[in-house]
Amino acid sequence: MQCVEWKSLDAASKRLALARPALGQGVQVRERVKQIIDQVKHSGDSALRQLTLEIDHVELKSLQVSEAEFEQAEKLVSDEQKIALDRAIANVRKFHEAQLPSAIHVETAPGVLCEQLVRPLGSVGLYVPAGTAPLPSAVIMLAIPASVAGCARAVICTPPDAAGNANAAVLVAARKCGVAEVYKVGGAQAIAAMAYGTESIPRADKIFGPGNAWVTAAKMAVSTDPSGCVCDMPAGPSEIMVVADANADAELVASDLLSQAEHGPDSQVVLVTTCRELSEQVQAQLKVQLATLPRAEIAEKALRGSRTILVENLETAMEVANAYAPEHLILQIAEPRVWLPDVQNAGSVFLGPWTPESVGDYCSGTNHVLPTYGYARSVSGLSVADFLRRMTVQELTPAGLMNIGPVAQVMAEMEGLRAHAQAVTLRLARLIPGESA
Repeated sequence: MQCVEWKSLDAASKRLALARPALGQGVQVRERVKQIIDQVKHSGDSALRQLTLEIDHVELKSLQVSEAEFEQAEKLVSDEQKIALDRAIANVRKFHEAQLPSAIHVETAPGVLCEQLVRPLGSVGLYVPAGTAPLPSAVIMLAIPASVAGCARAVICTPPDAAGNANAAVLVAARKCGVAEVYKVGGAQAIAAMAYGTESIPRADKIFGPGNAWVTAAKMAVSTDPSGCVCDMPAGPSEIMVVADANADAELVASDLLSQAEHGPDSQVVLVTTCRELSEQVQAQLKVQLATLPRAEIAEKALRGSRTILVENLETAMEVANAYAPEHLILQIAEPRVWLPDVQNAGSVFLGPWTPESVGDYCSGTNHVLPTYGYARSVSGLSVADFLRRMTVQELTPAGLMNIGPVAQVMAEMEGLRAHAQAVTLRLARLIPGESA
């Protein structure tokens, strides 16, 4: 990891120090994704089978996971793993149930009732990656808020393995979360299938889930197509920032950085610290722990695009954190909760030495689908609200219309919208003797 001293940098160098690796969405990726989407739109299931053979080198007899495949998956997942899934699901469900909003009923003026009602999305498409590592945790983070929101239909798409099977843990997690429809389709073609529908895969009202550059490009493409589908959020590679002072444990800091570095070679990890000695100790620990990791090669590549930033004090550290707007922010400092009000931009925050990012990924209860690439400045992590629609209602009594109708008349005339004014005037004429229509 490159080490830089923040106070010695000019404005341009500071921006460079906080820059992410370039997203792998060049012209070639976007053009190929467009071809894939068009192919799926026009040929449906046939295109999905062809693309799966072409890209994944797998010939599928059936796109949908059968009951027999679910039963086989149950045999392949250990009791210990099932218990872990159950506990994670329970915690995630508990936290997300607390997010359910209440209906709003407000009388804004005498005789004027305004309401806000919530309705669940009808059909949602959930994408669960299975590239370098299968992600049953992603099933939980997507399916549980959909379930809590009350979505009538949830469908999972996930890539098949070399034998044409969906990952067993993913299937068990899906069944435990109440998702019965799982399709062995991955990549841009899966996003296209859920956006437009095929003979087998239903069209979704909204698509959720992380993915690689191809998946992200496909989500962006279908979300800007009027006939396509809304998607959850922009997403880039995984990232973490650790803010640490002299009290931090170098071994623990290094372990947190590596927990994200092993996601992929384009992941980024950043250490912001007030202590040069700690930064040196962390560097040494990274080497020690890397030697024990099966995904060391991936993590090493990620570390090359990562850095340590030395700051003079924690006030500056918080400024750096807010400027970076990390997906994950760990505060390995004395009294981290005291500094929490200073955190403005982060997907999820982890306080103190006993809160590794890993628990947020799996089982604390919070959602691990979070904004990356600086989008935490304007986008929130996934929640039940993303699976709900808000609908407003208003009802006026005759007295209510007489109360606020003149306001609407004046504002309509102000904007030159005579028909708007007339819709009020005609009604007032029936309520107020002598009122001209």
